Amino acid sequence: MKIESKEQIINYFISGNKNEQLIGVENEKFLFKTNSNKRAEYSDLLKIFTIFIDRFDWQPIKEDNNIIGLKKNGKAITLEPGNQIELSGEKLTNIHEVCAESYEFQDKLNLASKELNLTTLSVGYDPFSNLDNIPNNPKKRYRVMTKEMPRNGKLSLDMMYLTAGTQINIDYKSEDDFKKKFKVISYLTPLSIGLFSNSAIKENKFSGFLSYRSKVWQNTSRGGLPEIFLNNISFEMYADFILNFPLLFLKKKNEYLFPEGKTYSDLIEEGLADEKNLELHLSTIFTEVRLKKYIEIRSLDACEWNCHCAGPAFFVGLLYGNIDEVYQIIKDWNKNEIMNAYFESPKKGLQTEIKGKSFLEWGKIFLDLSKESLLNRNFKNKNNNDESIFLKNIEQIIKEKKTKAEKTIEQC
Repeated sequence: MKIESKEQIINYFISGNKNEQLIGVENEKFLFKTNSNKRAEYSDLLKIFTIFIDRFDWQPIKEDNNIIGLKKNGKAITLEPGNQIELSGEKLTNIHEVCAESYEFQDKLNLASKELNLTTLSVGYDPFSNLDNIPNNPKKRYRVMTKEMPRNGKLSLDMMYLTAGTQINIDYKSEDDFKKKFKVISYLTPLSIGLFSNSAIKENKFSGFLSYRSKVWQNTSRGGLPEIFLNNISFEMYADFILNFPLLFLKKKNEYLFPEGKTYSDLIEEGLADEKNLELHLSTIFTEVRLKKYIEIRSLDACEWNCHCAGPAFFVGLLYGNIDEVYQIIKDWNKNEIMNAYFESPKKGLQTEIKGKSFLEWGKIFLDLSKESLLNRNFKNKNNNDESIFLKNIEQIIKEKKTKAEKTIEQC
């Protein structure tokens, strides 16, 4: 579909309105050679893909003759720039399903990795490597990104090649529902950084940050938490935001070209805008919160199995049950204080403050609201456990007053 006006973009967002509120989770992992802690090569990933194709009925995703990912039943396995492997899950009804999907993937990935003498690691930042020894892969868009991204963000290449995160995709019912959820997620971004910090180590040493991944993303081109997101963002305001946002690349006949300073508005004026390049443009805006036909929460460090489901459970509880209660708490928070907390949280973690309360205190408040909501949702597994079982990791963090990052530092 050709796009000729801002109204069509607004209607694109309106088409995301859904009565059924589903959950999608994307999680990234690092793969290392077991005997050396060197990152896996593209050739190693091809062997993993072959196992998934031959034994587990996944289908290849190709770019020219190169396999760059896999797909199966609404799920996808994709390659990040430094061969981080990402599972983009299906849109599911509850956290039990989300966790089961992730566990099944991890189980199969472990089987394949063991055969190939590889090891997976889920942390926010590669603790061993530096940029000079990170392998790459033939995915075309990364060639342009590797040259283009550092121009406007000094740690952009670290983001591409050395970070891994957990992304939570949340639906909205209407524009009013979107406004409320987008504001809550934006305001809670500093808290999510502090609470889910899991990337303290850089090149085998303490980086000085509990979430070095978040520090990197704050210094990444096209990233960060724009102050405009702390307003009551509407579909039209987000459309204005992306219309004036520079393109990362142009795609013509399956080739990625340098953007030459163009914005999406320029594409419309030149008669080149359509739904495909709109979706591509939306996916190359790397802010902590992002709108497509759903809202993406992108501020969490990747973590291992014992905490992987905690972030999705925490936010589902807040956004799909107690959104009004949460909104009443955050709506009068000072925007400057939120931005200060955003920049402080990668280093200070749970000691970061908003309105005179530490994130340890706020974490307890929002944990209780999330737990209440998950209990009321009453989705139970075969053992009769509701979704609140997945909050145990956060409960432990608050009880011990230590993030996963701080526990890692103690072990070093």
